[in-house]
Amino acid sequence: MSIKIGEVPYKDRIQKGIKDDFMRQAVSSAQGRFRTGRLTQAAELGNWEDWRDLGEEIRTHTLENLDYYLHQLSEQVSRRGGHVFFAETAEEANQYVKSIIQKNDAKKVVKAKSMVTEEIGLNKALEEVGAEVVESDLGEWILQLDEDPPSHIVTPALHKNKQQIRETFAKKKGYTGSDTPEELAAFAREQLRQDFLSADVGVTGCNFAIAESGSITLVTNEGNAEMVTSLPDTVITVMGMERIVPTWEEMEVLVSLLTRAAVGQKLTSYITAITGAGLEQEVDSPEEFHLVIVDNGRSKILGTEFQSALHCIRCAACINACPVYRHIGGHAYNSIYPGPIGAVITPLLEGYEDHKELPYASTLCAACTEACPVKIPLHEHLIRHRQIIVEKNMTPTAEKLMMKGFSAWASNPSVYNMSAKMAKPALGPWTKDGMIENGPGPLKAWTEVRDFYAPQGQSFRSWFKQRQKDGESK
Repeated sequence: MSIKIGEVPYKDRIQKGIKDDFMRQAVSSAQGRFRTGRLTQAAELGNWEDWRDLGEEIRTHTLENLDYYLHQLSEQVSRRGGHVFFAETAEEANQYVKSIIQKNDAKKVVKAKSMVTEEIGLNKALEEVGAEVVESDLGEWILQLDEDPPSHIVTPALHKNKQQIRETFAKKKGYTGSDTPEELAAFAREQLRQDFLSADVGVTGCNFAIAESGSITLVTNEGNAEMVTSLPDTVITVMGMERIVPTWEEMEVLVSLLTRAAVGQKLTSYITAITGAGLEQEVDSPEEFHLVIVDNGRSKILGTEFQSALHCIRCAACINACPVYRHIGGHAYNSIYPGPIGAVITPLLEGYEDHKELPYASTLCAACTEACPVKIPLHEHLIRHRQIIVEKNMTPTAEKLMMKGFSAWASNPSVYNMSAKMAKPALGPWTKDGMIENGPGPLKAWTEVRDFYAPQGQSFRSWFKQRQKDGESK
């Protein structure tokens, strides 16, 4: 049960991503489409910065009054026949859901897309008590069959192509058709329909919970959430404690920002709302409804300099704008939350020990901050993470020694001047056509993929000194 998805070292993950040509092409193409769509929809909506300001204001107000709104939500859900459980840890959340499965003697669980259930490792926990768990989001279903973690918050199977998907269907489900998207989707629909009809329990995540009414809203494009919440007699929603808004009015603002920022849509195909357990006159709502509100480290972020990271509405706009993600892909972050937002919140939720490299997986270009519809200062958070890592003395020994050496060298004018004079001849063996190629030591990794100009014939200091002399002589 962890946000962490593997044990492969950071540098190895980076190299694997860089060498995956298909993934890089797919990510680059998707980022281009999503960015164009976001900008087009923002321009059409008008006053985009005013909308971002409003989104930030809503999220700030909600988090500053989170205890009040969570209490209100809990009261409203209970009043409408639902059950509410506050889970401090992933273990508590999983144990509660397992108890519901066992009480109902459930054999099959069908799920709508949910990042927080990935975060707490719910699928594995339910399989431990003998339940079959089926992901019903198409991308998540593909990854589940292939035993592969998601690489993107909105489009989890972005790193796979249609040939790979066809092979997975053939191997795991006996598929014999072509690799055309239409035929693959039709096969998936046929398979999943049987799972919907035979499921004992439905599990969902939560885009926004409405405190005033006790409603849970889900934003999807496939309609699977409707099946998950209407066919099984028991429905369980698992939500991060910050995924809440005061009223429907704020929810409408945030959904307008979410769909435009995520994939450039005015509105998603489906917005599903669940309000408690079914009343007598309702025929398509669950007989039993449970809401599990998960902390799992979030309360430790409240009231800190990183609190705005909890503003996130999971649109992935920052991921779609990130040049680092474009080249290394989602799995390189080793977290179910990839990209800039993942680099910020993963160390906050799980600590720096296993994730201290993530804040450095950024160019600090601030494209993520500019793209964020609720104005999370992501690049500033990444800089602060780096400062904390240094303050905690968690940087590699070689880096510490290098920085100490640099400090001593740069603060000694005599040594600095001598180095400047010696730079050109010293780097001569690696110089070709005015560029450093496969430079020595730490320069090697840089010069393998970037241009690095060789020192010129005259240093600035010597040029400036000569200029002063020439000026005095005139």
